[in-house]
Amino acid sequence: MPLSTSGQSFDLAIAGGGIFGLSIAYAALKQGLKVAVFEADKIGAGASGGLLGALMPHMPARWNPKKEFQFRALGSLETHARTLESETGMNTGYRRCGRLLPLTTQDKLDHHLERAEESLERWNPDKTGFAYSVEPAGSYRHWLSPEAAPFGLVWETLAARISPRAYLATLASYIRQHGVLVEGTAVTRFEEDTGQVIVSNGKGPVFAGQMIYANGHASFPEIRRLTGETVGRGEKGQAVLLEGPELENLPAIYCDGLYVVPHGNGTVAIGSTADKVYEDGTPSRERTDELVRRAVRFCPKLAGLPVLSAWAGIRPRCNKRDPLIGRLPGYERTYAATGGYKISFGIAHLAADALLGEISPTASGPALPDTFRPEHHFGTNALPADNGHMHLGA
Repeated sequence: MPLSTSGQSFDLAIAGGGIFGLSIAYAALKQGLKVAVFEADKIGAGASGGLLGALMPHMPARWNPKKEFQFRALGSLETHARTLESETGMNTGYRRCGRLLPLTTQDKLDHHLERAEESLERWNPDKTGFAYSVEPAGSYRHWLSPEAAPFGLVWETLAARISPRAYLATLASYIRQHGVLVEGTAVTRFEEDTGQVIVSNGKGPVFAGQMIYANGHASFPEIRRLTGETVGRGEKGQAVLLEGPELENLPAIYCDGLYVVPHGNGTVAIGSTADKVYEDGTPSRERTDELVRRAVRFCPKLAGLPVLSAWAGIRPRCNKRDPLIGRLPGYERTYAATGGYKISFGIAHLAADALLGEISPTASGPALPDTFRPEHHFGTNALPADNGHMHLGA
């Protein structure tokens, strides 16, 4: 459905064609809503268009609603991906690959033995099939260097991978078939009293019953304009893609602050960095070389593999780490879905269902964790950007 004339009316308008925006649009269309997505550049132009695709769970320790939500999301993502693939005839690159975490000290071994015991209650492996076990030193030596794991390793089977760009393309295909998706067009303002959505490039105005800002780090200045509060910032990440034939069935590795993720198309992604201070969002050659060097130290099979491409992007990171999902304070029809940082791809489909449950009277969805909701990010609960805690892994 092309957006060829101004004056069209939608139930829901979404700013941003990344994983949050597209996932919300998909969920809304499945609910029978009329939806328009406006992407200022092109699909996946921001942080969602990366290379890594690591879908990694939090540790089964100090359990809380956030970890429960993510566990539920990761457990249901395969069904979601397969449904989407059958609807579009496209491939998302999803596979439950599992993950290895090397143990380098006796303290870490003891710690993860406790986590393995706790996983029996939290992950319920007899029912879910998701295991978290500690394996002896020398395990998986064909993939993980034994020197990198002198005290053994953790092998967990909930972790998965997906191709970020393929997943976005699949969602975009569905939205184009059933709704409106306009690239190269930014939302410049939403007027709640009239429902008018003012967009760039003279392609409006259009009208919407509800507005969602899901445009990554670019949402934070708009949220500040609307609320007077700065609740997040951009943080640069970088990753690299290697040619990796015959490695596609190996598990992901998390070691030395890096992920190594084999993909089904014969490539291996390595990433990612986290830079609070940066000059621009383009890849740095020095950072690329550093990523490969560090990964080869614990994964010797990567040595000498050709570099296919490097990626860098500015990821949205809320000051309080957890994503911001819900209606903005002081507004009736204006929402935000941003700040997923490193967990966006794993939770976006379930977060979309939860948000639609709040927006649409005909939809029902799971409850969002309190730490995802606007009340956690604004007002007396707000956290200054200087005091944010960096999230360095699952």
